[in-house]
Amino acid sequence: MSEVFNVSANPHVRSKDTTQTIMRDVLIALTPASIFGIYNFGLGALIRIIVGIAACVASEALYEYFMHKKITVSDLSAAVTGLLIALNIPSTLNVGYEIVGCVFAIIIVKQLFGGLGQNFMNPALAARCFLLIAFTGPMTNFVTDTFSGATPLAVLKPGAEPGTATSLLTMFIGKHAGVIGETSVVCLLIGAIYLLVRKVISLRIPASYILTFAVLIFLFAPGHQFDAEYMLKELCGGGLMLGAFFMATDYVTSPITPNGKIVFGVILGLLTFIFRMFGGSAEGVSYAIIFSNLLVPLIEKVTVPKSFGKKKPVKEAK
Repeated sequence: MSEVFNVSANPHVRSKDTTQTIMRDVLIALTPASIFGIYNFGLGALIRIIVGIAACVASEALYEYFMHKKITVSDLSAAVTGLLIALNIPSTLNVGYEIVGCVFAIIIVKQLFGGLGQNFMNPALAARCFLLIAFTGPMTNFVTDTFSGATPLAVLKPGAEPGTATSLLTMFIGKHAGVIGETSVVCLLIGAIYLLVRKVISLRIPASYILTFAVLIFLFAPGHQFDAEYMLKELCGGGLMLGAFFMATDYVTSPITPNGKIVFGVILGLLTFIFRMFGGSAEGVSYAIIFSNLLVPLIEKVTVPKSFGKKKPVKEAK
């Protein structure tokens, strides 16, 4: 009696997790920060969250329809990208500019490189950097009906003009100027804990990122060496928590090897420190993650674990 076997490509790993369930968990984890952003900045934040999600989903559906590809918007990856873009822009940004950023993220960064799993950098952060370059003024305008003035990081930056310093507690809670989703550290940490409990993300990247950045700030920040309060304010400001837990951990654009994740986090911490302390902008997280995304193939090549039972080759004696 002959038997028929189904042969498929490896790896033969079975998991209940799907792209849709993972993206759903990310959307749930971002809900506290989104709600606080709406509370903090009002109707403008809500409009931009809705527009961001709708623009990304529509861009993906239309592109795949006209390219005669399978419509994949049900996997929720485009919705996550749209929400992340909205959380990375000011509540005052013209929605037309936001839509341009969403189209850039989905079509240029994601679809033209083959779709989900093929993009070499985080689409949401690529859109943020694109908008910062193309529309610098509107992207750095944080004057709203609720807040007026510079962000806490702009005041903290070495060499910046003196301004009213924001207290550490205020920065932790999030009642200050900034982009929609970066201000409340406590809301971001609630979402991060949810992702860790659900085992959607590993702690390796965010922990090594935050620890490296904190040590460098504590030891080498110009004019603030060994200043613990300054270090904590730098950790709470500028979207570092948003980037560390929700964008640096992106499956597609981060290393898959355990040691590679740690190396990736260390590089992120180093670059963020350099960009913030010595760059022209008070920020640095977005550019650090984008640049590190480009290094992922090299990081994985260097940190790939040795195969089980394989010995290190012995050099022949001369």
